[in-house]
Amino acid sequence: MYSDMAKTFADHVEYIPGGATLNAIKLAQWLLRVPDATSFFGCVKKDEFGDILEKKAKEIGVNVKFQYTDKESTGTCAVIVTGKNRSMCANLAAANLFTEDHLNNSENWSLVEKAQFYYIAGFALTVSPPSILRIAKHSHEKNKTFCMNLSAPFLCQFFKDPMLQTLPYVDVLFGNETEAETFAKENNLETTDRKEIGKKLAGWKKENTSKSRVVVITQGDGNVIVAQDDRVTEYPIIPIAADDIVDTNGAGDAFVGGYLSQLVQGKSIEECVRCGNYSANLVIQRSGCTFPEKPSFQ
Repeated sequence: MYSDMAKTFADHVEYIPGGATLNAIKLAQWLLRVPDATSFFGCVKKDEFGDILEKKAKEIGVNVKFQYTDKESTGTCAVIVTGKNRSMCANLAAANLFTEDHLNNSENWSLVEKAQFYYIAGFALTVSPPSILRIAKHSHEKNKTFCMNLSAPFLCQFFKDPMLQTLPYVDVLFGNETEAETFAKENNLETTDRKEIGKKLAGWKKENTSKSRVVVITQGDGNVIVAQDDRVTEYPIIPIAADDIVDTNGAGDAFVGGYLSQLVQGKSIEECVRCGNYSANLVIQRSGCTFPEKPSFQ
């Protein structure tokens, strides 16, 4: 289907490297403006779309180190745009086949060892929990910073075990309002108040007690909630007229990318959120999770 669409609409097709984690990483890379400041692991096939994905990600400056498989084609997501209406169809394919073996490669593991910050979308919990835990434990042992995203309500419902195994190693946890509420319900937190949920998540068991967990909950057009220790702070988003919104897909990923770009530079939480809001606001005014040549964030 994807190849047929690419041929049929050849004059109108735009290829955008994506997936939840890569969306966030490419935004962070774009904001950092330092080649290979970020690295990305994933699984693809050496096919047409795999080549396009690798080329596009490298053009942004991301250091991609793919695991290759012949069992499935490269994961794709077709987005058909008609006016302001969108229809999406995803085929995860090779993306579901990432294994811990990729981390056993000395060149790849050296990138893990060199890194000081890690980000994994919760979707990876459905693919290779051992890989997530291995990196999470390494981060803990070396006193680095491990970040994760709840990513989707169904993960909180049906992948509770790997999520709860990983959570004690998480230093920065992201999620939107629906994901936070679902986590609270599934884990009997006995509250629907998002601020309280944030506090309970911040106070969840943590292996590295030398630094407190930061929980960031986005609420669409509502304030961003940040919980740390027993404190909760709300940050307003950047106002935008409904007519200026082109596409909200990838907005959450963009927020994370903006936040991470400042986190790795040692900036304050306030500054991290400010850049996250800038990135999300920018992306929703464009088609797809895309951005101009240079950022204007200051």
